[in-house]
Amino acid sequence: MTLLSKSTYLMGLQCPKLLWHRYNAKELLEQPGTLAQAIFDQGHEVGAWAKRLYPDGIEIAPGVTDFDDVCTETQRELVLRKPLFEPAFRAAGGYARIDILNPVDKDAWDLIEVKSSTSVKDVYLEDVAFQAQICTAAGLTIRHCYVLHINSDYVRQGEIDAQQLFTQVDVTLKVSALGAKIADRIVEFSRVISATEHPVVNIGPHCNSPYACPLTHRCWAFLPEYNVMTLTRGTKRGFQLVAQGITAIRDIPATTKLTKAQGIQQRSILANAPQIDATQIKAFLARLKYPLHYLDFETMGSAVPWFDGSGPFEQIPFQFSLHIVRGPGAEPEHRSFLAEGCDDPRLRFMAALVEAIEPTGSILAYNAPFERGVLAGCASVLPQHAAWVKSLQPRIIDLLEPFRKFHCYHPAQHGSASIKAVLPAFTSKDYSELAIGEGGTASLEFVRVTYTKVSAEERAKVRRHLEEYCQMDTLAMVWLTEKLHELAT
Repeated sequence: MTLLSKSTYLMGLQCPKLLWHRYNAKELLEQPGTLAQAIFDQGHEVGAWAKRLYPDGIEIAPGVTDFDDVCTETQRELVLRKPLFEPAFRAAGGYARIDILNPVDKDAWDLIEVKSSTSVKDVYLEDVAFQAQICTAAGLTIRHCYVLHINSDYVRQGEIDAQQLFTQVDVTLKVSALGAKIADRIVEFSRVISATEHPVVNIGPHCNSPYACPLTHRCWAFLPEYNVMTLTRGTKRGFQLVAQGITAIRDIPATTKLTKAQGIQQRSILANAPQIDATQIKAFLARLKYPLHYLDFETMGSAVPWFDGSGPFEQIPFQFSLHIVRGPGAEPEHRSFLAEGCDDPRLRFMAALVEAIEPTGSILAYNAPFERGVLAGCASVLPQHAAWVKSLQPRIIDLLEPFRKFHCYHPAQHGSASIKAVLPAFTSKDYSELAIGEGGTASLEFVRVTYTKVSAEERAKVRRHLEEYCQMDTLAMVWLTEKLHELAT
């Protein structure tokens, strides 16, 4: 029987086809990108902080990759009756390394799973249940099971307080209820793995839940370009249509109930032309007051807060781009800021922003609630700017609005109103030539060249790429506003 790890057990729960490929055709799985690796690295950081809650704990076989050796060392250390970090057990067709085993009573243990999220998710319960099953089968007495996750209410003041950083949730009863099915599932999953061919599994909600599947690029390849899975805000309806044998948006029957936006999307595809509501676009443009300020922020966030006055995953701004257009047809003027040094960037960020934004005129952002939230966060820790931030609120207008409401829609958007989809659909421009092409990468790259050791040349290169990317975001808004004026005439 093939041994299952907790990760492959969860794969089996999500999709047996994925599980089969993991053992028999691993090379066909899409490899995790830099963002996925960053999440993985963050988990390690959170785990390191969790270990500080147990100062007399013992790290089991650090750096050792041979599982037999890790299991052997685990058995040696169990008798010491101290907290164990990453102990390993193998039994009943599975194996697992436990984040933390804490000794309790005379001979029992508490199993503690550390997560870098701010809540207990259902998949965590399955994860812990599998680990508890393996531990019990290996001869341990598990008293309680806990999920130790990030406390979303924590605000850093001074050094990190590990006790306040985490919230511990007792999940023993929920885990126990799941335990009865695990043994049968392990046998079932072993049969799947040993089969000569992968099981046939239709696409469905499991493709995205609880995790994005690395086989999606293969399993969804049969869908046509304008397929039902690109229906705007229509994933559930898309899966229903696929199950009925309908894959193309143009083939959706007239009797199918679609939202207003989905109906516009279908009409656009059938006509092979944009759908434009000039009256609504004119009404939107009438709200804009010159000089127009096109504003975009880049931010960074972490489960473990970096700076005083910040909380877990709070978005800390480190860069802005601002293009000002003083009147119709005027050339945009560019102003920008990109933080230097390792200190909290918010003080200098806000000082530069106050100087850059003029006292009158509309402020346009794409998905403006994000910028509003960042400004509110800065105002809370820098009260000297609170009144100024409040004065900006009536001036802020969301350029996403006419696209999100489908007042203008192009088939090439494929159901998305993101600026990365809208810009190339309505103009001849896109982000493809940029070294940094999206916000997640911008954040990771800024952190890398600012807070880790890199050469001066590398730092300068990345900072130049960051400037180019953020500037592109605000130029894109300038171009899209110009396009809206064309469409409104």
